[in-house]
Parts: sequence; structure tokens; C-alpha cells
Amino acid sequence: MGRKLKDKSLTFILWASMFAVILILFGILGFVIVQGAGALSIEFLTQPPRNSMTEGGILTPIVGTIQLILVSIAFSLPVGICTAIYLAEYAKDDIFTTTLRLAIRSLAGVPSIVYGLFGLSFFCITLKFNPSLLSAGLTLGCIALPLIVGAAETALLAVPQSLRYASYALGASKWQTISKVVVPTAMPSILTGAILSVGRVAGETAPIMFTGAAFFTPGIAKSLFQEVMALPFHVYVLATAGTSIDKTRPLQYGAILVLLILVLGITLVGIIMRARLSRRRYLM
Repeated sequence: MGRKLKDKSLTFILWASMFAVILILFGILGFVIVQGAGALSIEFLTQPPRNSMTEGGILTPIVGTIQLILVSIAFSLPVGICTAIYLAEYAKDDIFTTTLRLAIRSLAGVPSIVYGLFGLSFFCITLKFNPSLLSAGLTLGCIALPLIVGAAETALLAVPQSLRYASYALGASKWQTISKVVVPTAMPSILTGAILSVGRVAGETAPIMFTGAAFFTPGIAKSLFQEVMALPFHVYVLATAGTSIDKTRPLQYGAILVLLILVLGITLVGIIMRARLSRRRYLM
């Protein structure tokens, strides 16, 4: 009786925890939708902010956010995959590799404000990129890097050794085996890590406010060395430094809702790509 009671109690706790998380999640989403849906319109999505950002839309911050995501992923994804390949396929099991893995895991827990100060010091001042799209994107890429490395290494280690042995038996070299067999097999899981990293960097404010996010710019950045507007920083500005905070409150929630839709849209695209890669691998 005691064991059955414990089993039922733990099962109840697990189900209750799951429903609590779902309730909180849908509560937050519902609140944002109710508050921000009224601000959504064609003008809101296709016009830049104007009149001290109390009117107009959020086209410039939307494009700036997408630009930051693209720059950060263009930097972090290849570097992260190459690092994971080294750790999973080439690195020896010694103190250096252990320390390197520990450092990567530790970087995932570093506060984003620290990344912002690092980006300001290294990218903006030392490398003389100045506050710009490039500096902010590289800083966000540093934030995404530990997530991508961890996910990619786990995915590579999960590839069965039998696939490697079969490739070697057919006369393939180690690099051919990695590039033609191991990486394609692990790619769906690697994409999962990339999707999670996009979800994190898209909503960061502290790193970009030091490295390239502008309070206001009249147009879209046409160069990597120009400052950009971004949705997270735009919401922060409207909520804390705007000239008419109460007047811009619907715009704040509208921008938050668009940011959520943007992140969910990117995640959906990644899930579809992962499903297609998995299906293609299964058919092969």
C-alpha cells in the first residue's frame, strides 16, 4: 500500500506541475494577446516609428531584429558545429578537453549583461567595430555559442559507432566519414540547438544596448557597421524612456506580441526543416 500511495502521489505531483506550467504559459500568452492585438495592423507592421515613437509602426525594429539573428547565427552556427566536431571526434579524454567542456557549459550560465560589456570592450573598442549591427550580432552569437556547441556535441556522440565503422570499411577517410555520414545524421538535433539559441538571442536586451541597438534610427541598416533598432530594446525604450509611456502602452504590447510571433515563426521553420531532414535520412 505504501509503495502504491507514493507512486500515485508522485504521479499526481508530476501531472499537477505540468498543468501549472501550461496554465502559466497560456496565461502569459493570453495576456499579451489581449493587450497587444488591438495595436496590430498593416500600418503597424509596415511603417517605421514616428513622432517620438508614439505613432507609426515597428518595421525598423522588426527588420533590425531579423538582421541581428542572421548575423549571430552566421557566426555561432559554423563555429559551434566545428567546436562540437572537435570535441566529439578528435579531442582526447584529458584535462584540457574536460576544462574546455566545463568552460563551455559555464558560459551558458553567464548573465547577458556580462556579454554586453564584453562585446563593448572587445568588438566595439578593441576591434574598432564601434556600436553597430556587426558588434551586436557577434555579441549575440557569443551568447548562442554554448547552446549550439552543447546540442551539437550531444547529437554527434549519439550517432551510432556502427555507421562510422561501416564508412571506414568502405574506404572513407575520417573527415569523409564525419562530413558525409556523422554530421548529416546528427543535423536534425543540431538544428534543435540552433532553434533554442535563436529563441534566446531574439529576446536579449542588455547585450545589444551596449553594442549596437539604437534608441531611434530613421531607416533600416544597410551596412554591418550601422546601428539598428531591435524589438526587445524598442520595447524597453517605450516602457522606460518614452515621452508618453501611457500613450505608447498599446505599442509596447503590440511589439511584444510581434516578437513572440517572430520567435515562434522561426522555431516553426526550424521544426519543419528538422522533420524533413529526419524523413530524408529515414528514406535513405
